Amino acid sequence: QVQLVESGGGLVQPGGSLRLSCAASGSIFSVGYMGWYRQAPGKQRETVATISRSGNANYADSVKGRFTIQRDIGKNTVVLQLSSLKPEDTAVYYCNAEIFSLGGHEWIDYWGQGTQVTVSS
Repeated sequence: QVQLVESGGGLVQPGGSLRLSCAASGSIFSVGYMGWYRQAPGKQRETVATISRSGNANYADSVKGRFTIQRDIGKNTVVLQLSSLKPEDTAVYYCNAEIFSLGGHEWIDYWGQGTQVTVSS
C-alpha cells in the first residue's frame, strides 16, 4: 500500500512564506513525476508546480518567481516553498505523485489528503 502524507499548511499574512512537505511511503519501487495542485472554494483543482525525477520543474504562471518545488529522490519527498503569498493563493494544496509499486504492473497516480493554506491579514 502506498500513501502520500502532506504537512506544513496554515494561516499566513500576505507577503509571508510557508513550506509544504509531502512524503510518499509504502511498497514503492519507483516514484516518477511529483507535483502540487490546489483547489480554492468554488474553483477547479489547478496545477501549481510539477517536478520530474531529473529535477525539471514547471510552474503555473501565477506562482512563477514566488514558489519553488524541490524533491529528494532517495527519501521520496517533495517540498513546495511558498513565498510572497497573496490572498488568491488561499486554497487546499494537494500533493501528487506517479508511483510504481513493488510487484505492480503500471504507474499509478496517488494523491495526498490535502493541506489548507490561508493567506489573510
